[in-house]
Parts: sequence; C-alpha cells; structure tokens
Amino acid sequence: RTPRMDLTITTSVSPLGQQGDAGQRAVLPQGHWPDPGGGRRMSVKRLLDCTPGEASRYGKTELLQAIAGSEGRILACETIGITPPLLVDVTNAEYAASLSADIVLLNMFDVRQPVIQALPKVPAMETVREIKRLTGRLVGINLEPTNDELAKDNAGTLWEMKEGRLATPENAKIAADMGVDLIVLTGNPGNGVSNEDIEKALREISAAVGDHVMLAAGKMHASGVAGEGGEHIMTEQDAQAFLDAGADIILLPAPGTVPGITMEYAHRLIEAVHARGKLAMTAIGTSQEGADVATIRQIALMCKMAGADIHHIGDTGVPGMALPQNILAYSIAIRGERHTYHRMAQSINR
Repeated sequence: RTPRMDLTITTSVSPLGQQGDAGQRAVLPQGHWPDPGGGRRMSVKRLLDCTPGEASRYGKTELLQAIAGSEGRILACETIGITPPLLVDVTNAEYAASLSADIVLLNMFDVRQPVIQALPKVPAMETVREIKRLTGRLVGINLEPTNDELAKDNAGTLWEMKEGRLATPENAKIAADMGVDLIVLTGNPGNGVSNEDIEKALREISAAVGDHVMLAAGKMHASGVAGEGGEHIMTEQDAQAFLDAGADIILLPAPGTVPGITMEYAHRLIEAVHARGKLAMTAIGTSQEGADVATIRQIALMCKMAGADIHHIGDTGVPGMALPQNILAYSIAIRGERHTYHRMAQSINR
C-alpha cells in the first residue's frame, strides 16, 4: 500500500476573502516521502502556488520540495523551438506557458547552437534566460546519450542528432550556465538511446552539475532500441540504477501510451521511486498529445492515480507542441479550473 505523505499546511486567506488551499506551504518532515531534501526539514511554498519571482529564487532542493508539495498537480509541456511556431511570431514555449504549463521542456535544443523560432534576438548564452523572462516558468531541456550507429538512420530528418544535444558533462555545464532548471536524459524516436547509456551519462552529468540542476532520467518510448519496448522501457531495476546514478526524477511512459504500460504497472514503479524519496514524471511521448480531449483526460487521471508528481505532455500533437486544447484539458483534469486559470492569469512580473 502506498505510504501516506503527511503535510504540515498553513492556509492563507485568498483575495476573495475565502479560506482555501491557495498559498499553502508544504513542510516535508524527516522520514516522509517524497523527501527531495534528503531528510532536511524545510518549508517551501508549493510550486502550484509560486509566483514566477518566488520560483526563480528557489534552488534545486527547494524546487524539488515545491514540486513534491504540489501533490501531483505539476504540468510540464514539451516544445520544439526549431520548427515554425504555431502562432508564427510567438514561441511555442510562450504558447504552452499561456495554457498553464508550470515547466517548459525544450526538446531538440542544441546548447552549442540554440535556435528558438520567434524568440527575440539575444546572445546564444542568454537564450534560456530570455525564455524564462518571457514565460515566467521553469525551463528544462532534453539531452540524449545516443548510439551513433543507430542514430545515423535519422540523418536528414527532424530528429537528426547534433553535438549540442548529446548527453555529455560539457553540454550539461553549458546548459547550467544558460540557466536551465532541469535536464532530462532521454531519447527521441530512432536515436538509439538505451537505459544502459542513460545510466552511464547520468553518472557523469550528476558529477558535473547535479548539485544545482534537477536531473531526470528515463524514456517515453523505445527510442529505436530493440528489446527496450513495452514494459522493458522502464523496469524497477532501471529506475533503481538511475537513482543510484544521481537521478532526482524518474521519467516513465504514461499509462495508456505504450503497449503494456498500465496504471498498475506505473503505480508499482512510482511506489518504488517514492520509497527512495525521489519524484516521478509520467510522459506522453507517443503523439497522443494530438489525440482527442477525452483520451487526454483519461491518461491524465490514470497518471494521477499511479502517483505522478509531474505530468509531461509531448511536443508533436502538431510538430512543435501538444494541441492547445489538450494542454488545457490535461491541466483541468489534474487540478481543476481554479488552479489552471490562476496559472494562466498570473502576471510574469509578480
């Protein structure tokens, strides 16, 4: 049975004069999970309620605790910056943020030659900070420990690998210097990313930037590796190995997105992750971010019942991001209209 996470909560009075859960602060006591603070008693505001200014002042440990304290109501939207933006002169990152994303995850982001279509012209090293300035959101990127032989089949396609997207300590350091909050070690379709390669790269990247950047590891699909499909995409042994290698967050396919990944399977895996005091992120990486709204709501609730701390929605509903209505539907399914519209309405200047 899943252990109960006790939270010490202080409620505040909302501007409407009604006492609710807005503005709550979560104290995660020693010995309880998820416990990203490593047993240290620390009070932080839930990320669910943080203003952009408050979140920007949190370090890695505070951010992990703020996510844990939000109890499965954090939405991460993956976007691609090298494709034409859906709104032409507005970045997909801004569009996703406007639809209530708490975390913007940049896929296909080359730290050595960064390109975000429709972003105002800034020096390359200021690209991430400019996205954060415009959106007021936490920003993460994907890095990939690819197999060169397998990845060569992607030559000339959207997914073709670039040096600045490889999961190396050097690229991780550049990303950290750019202001990235989260690095996700994963694999795009056909790039030949194995769990063994993720574990190896994770150890090196954790040693390089793990003290100040949140690290997530896992796959949303097989990524072109034979034998790592279905339930073998992520096993409990894989998760334990990633945690030992320095992962703060384990990424796994959302129930209903990959054959064999059921809500029960995801729950068992997440239970093992939580037992280690770490967080779990379920992911839609199978283009079902372009499915109908009813499907999205069903996946969202299965992920919440499985125990997800972060809900990821992918970037190819149409090339570049999820369908806008699906981002909104997912958010409302996991946290209701009040929190969704609050995130959408809150000024980035707060």
